[in-house]
Amino acid sequence: MGRTGRLAVIGLDGVAPQLIFDRYADDMPTLTALRSRSLWGPLTSVVPPITVPAWSCMMSGRSPGEIGIYGFRNRADHSYERLSIATSRSVRVPRIWDMVGAAGGDSVVLGVPGTYPPSAVKGCLVSCFLAPSTETDYTWPTELGAEIHRLTNGYLLDVTDFRTDDKARISQQIFDLSEQRFTVARYLARTRPWTFFSFVDMGPDRLHHGFWRYCDPEHPAYRPGNPFETIFRDYYRALDRHLAAFLTDLDDDTTVVIASDHGAQPMVGGFHVNEWLRRRGLLVLAEQPPTAVPISQCRVDWRRTTAWAEGGYYGRIFLNVAGREPQGTVPPSEYEHVRDLLSTELAALADHRGRPMGTRVIRPEDVYPQVEGVPPDLIVYFGDLRWRAAGTIGPTTDLYSFENDTGPDDANHAEQGVLVLAGDRIDAGYRAGMSLLDVAPTIQSLLGLPAVPEQRGRALA
Repeated sequence: MGRTGRLAVIGLDGVAPQLIFDRYADDMPTLTALRSRSLWGPLTSVVPPITVPAWSCMMSGRSPGEIGIYGFRNRADHSYERLSIATSRSVRVPRIWDMVGAAGGDSVVLGVPGTYPPSAVKGCLVSCFLAPSTETDYTWPTELGAEIHRLTNGYLLDVTDFRTDDKARISQQIFDLSEQRFTVARYLARTRPWTFFSFVDMGPDRLHHGFWRYCDPEHPAYRPGNPFETIFRDYYRALDRHLAAFLTDLDDDTTVVIASDHGAQPMVGGFHVNEWLRRRGLLVLAEQPPTAVPISQCRVDWRRTTAWAEGGYYGRIFLNVAGREPQGTVPPSEYEHVRDLLSTELAALADHRGRPMGTRVIRPEDVYPQVEGVPPDLIVYFGDLRWRAAGTIGPTTDLYSFENDTGPDDANHAEQGVLVLAGDRIDAGYRAGMSLLDVAPTIQSLLGLPAVPEQRGRALA
């Protein structure tokens, strides 16, 4: 490798600039002091700004289209039934630790989404929340799992069932998860050789989804005086203490990167996109389900259906194209016309009070220089991601919902994450216009790794 020194990435899933740079800056003295000598600012995520695939995009410098991952679940082919879960085997481009290993360096990789099942690395790897349990092989080398268990007396992969009304349980688990993740990070930083160190704490993301309505007066469900009103502040104070402790284990030659894969914001509600398609006559059911269920559990009359959707933090709309889908109805010659009509109608949607929702509709080929796998035909940010895309459909389904269809959830993702970059070769100061795809080229430049022509970002330092 071309340069001396080491580089450590502290990944904070879902951390938003308005929280750590503004609202809780005084509660995070370590981060705020580090920021004063760093290049820092908001970091625009990829399309879509989703944990899977965003971390793999950050660590590779490639877009979701090039990786072929558009969410946690993706269409495996053009049939109607097959959805595949994105795993480490889905990522076929090199990530930073692969590049470091090829150059002869060692890496420590801890909890980075997109690393289960674990693969061989030069160094060590503890895989992510996608691992079903610690009873499986979730580390590389395998024997590292027993070492982690002895250290933690039970390693936490994630907050269990974080979409729940049992707020007391998940609040404790969120604090425990972050404390343990930093403890393991400190242990591996001290006991393993490394040039590149990268770990991700899922705690902030789980905090936002579980408790945003309790802490933010701008959330429509906020109630002052509730028992969790200070949990955001308390958590970010604790996170800052963990950060301070981790930084003491790094030498002066270590460049520090603090990054999030996406931001967060209050969730106003959910928009039932499949119900909207059904009312428009574009999605036809062969049989009405007795209760609201996901589209995968519905009997769809595909010979009369034009389009259907998958729900989530954003909407994915698929057209039923003749010659592409098994019972396609949209002639290829009319494909663009149908997409244009849908795009126009979706962008014009009103909210539950009749006001413009502010929905954004994106064509994959407009944001991805290369498209792999089976992308959606349209990517939809309902209310610019202030509204969740609810995919369920049933006899009593309204277009608008204020209870999440997959369990209690207070927040949706936002495009702006954060980046803080500190080191003796870094020009300090606020920087606008930074992209998540800039992170990998920047790390490669700082570690003396060769540039990759296919990467879409630019080196920031």
